[in-house]
Amino acid sequence: MQFRYALLGLGFLATAMSGAALAGIQGSKHDLGAGVPEANGEVCVFCHTPHGADTGASAPLWNKTLPTSTYQRYSSLGTATLDGAEAPVGSVSLACLSCHDGSQAMDVVINKPGSGGYNAAGSEISTTLISTLSGTPIPNLGTDLRDDHPISIDYAGGACQGSTADCDPATAISGDPDFVGTQFASINGEPQWWVDVPSYATDAAGTVIETGTPNVREKTDMILYTRDFGGTDGPSVECASCHDPHEDTARPVSFLRIANAGSGVCLACHIK
Repeated sequence: MQFRYALLGLGFLATAMSGAALAGIQGSKHDLGAGVPEANGEVCVFCHTPHGADTGASAPLWNKTLPTSTYQRYSSLGTATLDGAEAPVGSVSLACLSCHDGSQAMDVVINKPGSGGYNAAGSEISTTLISTLSGTPIPNLGTDLRDDHPISIDYAGGACQGSTADCDPATAISGDPDFVGTQFASINGEPQWWVDVPSYATDAAGTVIETGTPNVREKTDMILYTRDFGGTDGPSVECASCHDPHEDTARPVSFLRIANAGSGVCLACHIK
């Protein structure tokens, strides 16, 4: 019997991917199955699997082998204004880089479509139709990340480390007044931080047409991922803090959590 990994119908992914989000994947640049007969018409299998996922990955039900690359990081530039601690490149960013550092083909997965396709080390769905990303430095970031926004870095210079309440970096003991405050919640006993975004989409004239819910963690907020910075948990900026891989709506750029009109993505976190 052939098992189809059509994750669209699996309820346990409902939290991670809303119906609208899945609609944003189909036909987008993250829909890798088009023209690949071996994919059996599936969309989600290139990143997710309902069985046999990599439990070492921070992304849910991750179906790819994580890269083992050595990365050059933004901090090596010696920028004087960089006051946040760095953790090793990891968390959800490592999942993004499993395609975007160009170290392996985009269709290398652990559990291929159909039965008998499981390989813990990963193998290609198609050995002829899909290769590694091209277009250095975008979208193929490579392993030199010095020309990209810092990732795996402590938000607001560590002002919110260890906080178990909403945090205003400007008034924190080790604060940084150049950053917007964070919201905090304990979810399943784990600390979670995010930056509330009151409005996240505009029309061509710059008028706000979509708004978020205050004090509620939503996919249209700037998500901060919990990392260990020197033995203390804190909110970390990762690739998916600004990017939503399931949202292809061009506002005007695809795969952003919010519209970038008036530098909205930057100003959601930075006070400038």
